[in-house]
Amino acid sequence: MQDIAFLVVGCGPAGGIAAREAARSGVETLVLERDAIVGRKRVCAAGLRAGFCENFDVPRDIVHCDPPTLALHALSGRRFEFPIGQGHTTTREELDGTIAESARAEGAEIRTNALFRSYGREDGRTIVEYADTLSGERMRVRAKNVFLAQGSTARIDAGSPLAYGDWDSGLITCYQYRVYLERPAIRQAYETLEMHYYVGASGKNVIAWMFPKRDHLSIGLGIPAKLSGKELRAELDAFLPTVERRLFPGIGYTLREEGNLLYGGRPRPTLSDGGVMLGGTAAGLVDATTGEGINEAAMSGRVAARAVADLRRGVVRNAAQAYERTVQAMYYGKLLHRARLMHFLERRPIRFDLLFEQLARFPKLAALLQRDRNDFSFGEWIFLYAQAALFATRVLRT
Repeated sequence: MQDIAFLVVGCGPAGGIAAREAARSGVETLVLERDAIVGRKRVCAAGLRAGFCENFDVPRDIVHCDPPTLALHALSGRRFEFPIGQGHTTTREELDGTIAESARAEGAEIRTNALFRSYGREDGRTIVEYADTLSGERMRVRAKNVFLAQGSTARIDAGSPLAYGDWDSGLITCYQYRVYLERPAIRQAYETLEMHYYVGASGKNVIAWMFPKRDHLSIGLGIPAKLSGKELRAELDAFLPTVERRLFPGIGYTLREEGNLLYGGRPRPTLSDGGVMLGGTAAGLVDATTGEGINEAAMSGRVAARAVADLRRGVVRNAAQAYERTVQAMYYGKLLHRARLMHFLERRPIRFDLLFEQLARFPKLAALLQRDRNDFSFGEWIFLYAQAALFATRVLRT
């Protein structure tokens, strides 16, 4: 059985950043990635916050477009636009692959075709079992610390302290087209990120998007319910023409289809178990109102790497517990609030209109909601509470 100081499961933004920064700190690191090529099968609109590349030391050339505007489309059909500074778009192949290469350069080993199966404890260390999908063999690795970052499809045994009974209720079935145009769309398509909130033909609430890329447009949707591929495709086929008429009328195109599960519920209550940490989407670190989670995932990887480095230096006694405290302090207030807000809005979708109208009326509110709660001043908190009271009053009048 192989022994390792730090084992990472999954090589997305969370796992890749964790591996890179732990290895950079001198921690022996191994990554298990289920796919043959890192990032190849990720279904994601891949929008990045302004400053992401600088914050996480990622080359700027992975960025395809820098849309300065976010457009929200409500149930009524009204469109509300907000400045976002300078957002970025990329693909997960480029993002995850680039981070993985930097992790390798720092000395981390990345083992592909390695499908995580389970973990357990033995003599104070964690034993991880995985399957080599090429040979079919079951393999085992013993590690001092483990970081699980397999995304929304994370397998957590029901008996584990990391298990979360409400996890399935937060899963979102997603379907996306990469639309490869024969010639460029109108200019606006490359300057705007679009999010659409509406009730679909299935009677379910739908979150749809259009994100521009260098050589295609990502157009997709997510539905918080289990639907067949046929139903999802029908829903997306009904949405696609609404974007086509506005942004690329009369232009020929080809499609590449992608489908997967994402997450849009509350974060898991527990993120540590002995020497095991849970991060990224597998931990539920996703903004339920937008589906954004790449920034939170990468930061959870950074916190995990820092925790295992601190353990190595004797700064902390339990890296996983230190990790859990830090991540929950950073994100849980915001993410729990966003999950409750999304549930409230979905109960009566006309409430999306009320919220978007208020965001358009008060640009300061829209700007604050794009920041992390830990950065707010006392005056900004007072402003937010006043805005919440105003929204509640308007909802009661509707």
